[in-house]
Amino acid sequence: MDEKLETLRQWIAESHNIVFFGGAGVSTESGIPDFRSVDGLYNQQYAYPPETIISHSFYVRYPEEFYRFYKDRMLFADAKPNAAHRALAKLEADGRLKAVITQNIDGLHQMAGSREVLELHGSVHRNYCTRCGKFYSLDDVIRSEGVPRCDCGGTVKPDVVLYEEGLDSNTLEKSVRYIRQADMLIIGGTSLVVYPAAGLIDYYRGSRLVLINKDATARDSQADLVINGRIGEVLGAVTGVQ
Repeated sequence: MDEKLETLRQWIAESHNIVFFGGAGVSTESGIPDFRSVDGLYNQQYAYPPETIISHSFYVRYPEEFYRFYKDRMLFADAKPNAAHRALAKLEADGRLKAVITQNIDGLHQMAGSREVLELHGSVHRNYCTRCGKFYSLDDVIRSEGVPRCDCGGTVKPDVVLYEEGLDSNTLEKSVRYIRQADMLIIGGTSLVVYPAAGLIDYYRGSRLVLINKDATARDSQADLVINGRIGEVLGAVTGVQ
C-alpha cells in the first residue's frame, strides 16, 4: 500500500489537469449511507423497494410516500465534508485539479470549498416549484409538512435525477470534455455500475487512470493504478489533509 500511495502522490505532483470522478463511497465517511452497500438503503426493508420509491412515476403517483422516504432516508443536513472532500478542494486550490464530477447529491464538495463541481444526479440543495419555477432551499423542504408546496399552490420537486429521468445533457457534455482533456483521472468511491455515469470513464485518453475503492470493481483491469481503501484516508494521506 505504501508503494501505491507514493505512486499516487508522485503522479499528482506531476499532473496539472486532474479530474476526479466520485460516487457514494466519497460520502459514506461523512455518515451518508451508500445505496448499494451491505448496510445501504437497497438492503433495508420498506413497503416499496427504494428503486421504486425514488422513480419519477412513483413521485408523480404517490408524492406523499415519496417525500416520507426522501426526507427520512435521503436528506442528511448535518453531514460535514470529510478528508476526501477537503483533499480535492486543496488540489483544486493548488491548480492541479480542474473538476470534480460526482454522482452524489449532498453538496459536500462545495461545502469543502470545491468550485468546479459537476453534479450528474442533481442536488438536494436545489428545489423548484413544478408550476412556477420558484426556488426552495433544503431547509424549506425539511421544514415542510408532507409534500412541500409553493406559495402558488404547486408542488416543490427536488432537483435530483430520479429513476426514469435522464441526466442533464449540459452537465454530461461538460463532464466528457473535462475527462477527455485530463492528464490524470482519479475515480473514487464508486463500484462503476450506474450508467450512463459509469460510462464516462471511457472518454479518458491518458495513461494515469487511478481507481480508489474499498472493493474491487469491474473496471480494475483498465486502471493504471488500483488502491483498495477508504477514499478519505487515501486522498488525505497523499495530500496531507486530515
